[in-house]
Amino acid sequence: MHPRNAHRHGYDFDRLIDTTPALKAFLIKTPAGKTSIDFSNANAVKCLNQALLKCHYKIDYWDISEEFLCPPVPGRADYIHAIADLLKQDNQSRIVNNVKALDVGTGANLIYPILGERIYKWTFTASDINPKAVKNAESICSKNNLSTEIILQKDANKYFDGIIEKTKRYHFTMCNPPFHNSEQSANKATRTKWQKLGKKPSSNLNFGGHSPELWCEGGEVSFIKKMIRESKLFNEQCAWFTSLVSNKDSLRPIKLALKKANAVEVKVIKMAQGQKTSRFIAWSFLTNSKRLDMYK
Repeated sequence: MHPRNAHRHGYDFDRLIDTTPALKAFLIKTPAGKTSIDFSNANAVKCLNQALLKCHYKIDYWDISEEFLCPPVPGRADYIHAIADLLKQDNQSRIVNNVKALDVGTGANLIYPILGERIYKWTFTASDINPKAVKNAESICSKNNLSTEIILQKDANKYFDGIIEKTKRYHFTMCNPPFHNSEQSANKATRTKWQKLGKKPSSNLNFGGHSPELWCEGGEVSFIKKMIRESKLFNEQCAWFTSLVSNKDSLRPIKLALKKANAVEVKVIKMAQGQKTSRFIAWSFLTNSKRLDMYK
């Protein structure tokens, strides 16, 4: 994990239970004799997240219903730290202050604005197409005195239009796009996860997440390509556009789309969580000198 990630040494369950006693009921012993939780138990995972967010980020209230994605906090924190390094490279190796960020598809969990605000004191705008997700995110925001502005995206085919106003400038945008290209593909992947855990699938099949979070026509490649095309219309208003890319094989068509869009700079930043490698792609239509002006 990133060297600044608070979770790089694993979970301190004694410390977590001190802040969230309810977590104790979900503790188990692994075959290796280590303390953990059953990650196939949605209630256990949510309680772990609540404990992590309260212990490390002073989030006293965080809750989502079972239909929404329950994000892995350590991995999401890595994305935030890696973006901080991306901005730092632009800013003569100095951590950037007064950052303004846009989280596209924030979901009900509001995880990136929470982490970005609590770790770096960044200012976030967050959007989502689901009114129920927006309402839940607003509840998390208000109950923790977060400054994030949450906006309902009324056009499901848009990413920035209707969100980025003409007078607004952002240092970066971020997104965790739906990976699968169909509901059938998403369900198949979930069955495989349950089988690897040696469990029978739960009634709602997936580990949390409703359709727009899990799949879209064309999968992540199509989603990010559309984002690239629209980002050109806001090329002067944002230093960096970024998106997670789940499948490394998706990078080739995405890079080709960025070349066709005449992106000035493209970077693929790898992140590692244990044996798992993840990545995000970042692109900019501005030269380094123009981006540097945005940090002043």
